[in-house]
Amino acid sequence: EALMMESGGGTVQAGGSLRLSCVMSGYTYNIACMSWFRQSPEKEREEVAVIRSDGQTSYSDSVKARFTISRDYAKKTLVLEMSSLKPEDTGLYTCAAGAMFDRCLSPDYDYVAWGQGTQVTVSS
Repeated sequence: EALMMESGGGTVQAGGSLRLSCVMSGYTYNIACMSWFRQSPEKEREEVAVIRSDGQTSYSDSVKARFTISRDYAKKTLVLEMSSLKPEDTGLYTCAAGAMFDRCLSPDYDYVAWGQGTQVTVSS
């Protein structure tokens, strides 16, 4: 079972940048799909970025060209680089992982491991 812990959240002014990390522990060798989700009290949970084990990535339209997802296998870390942040990017950011390669980039993918989340607040 993979365990995941996020860090890097905080408060930043609009236009600023943040780097989120998700460190994995436990059994991580079969993880084929990893993602970042975010949720705020005003909105439903949104999947903002996905990365598949072959390097293929996908982003929601709301963050495309501003966020970059990457995975460091040696450090067992998932990273989300966020720039040009906007107040609407505010939310609890959570990483998720799954073992199935197929349908990794589909919106109905079944993730089996989740972190607790790290809060990102963007002030105007």
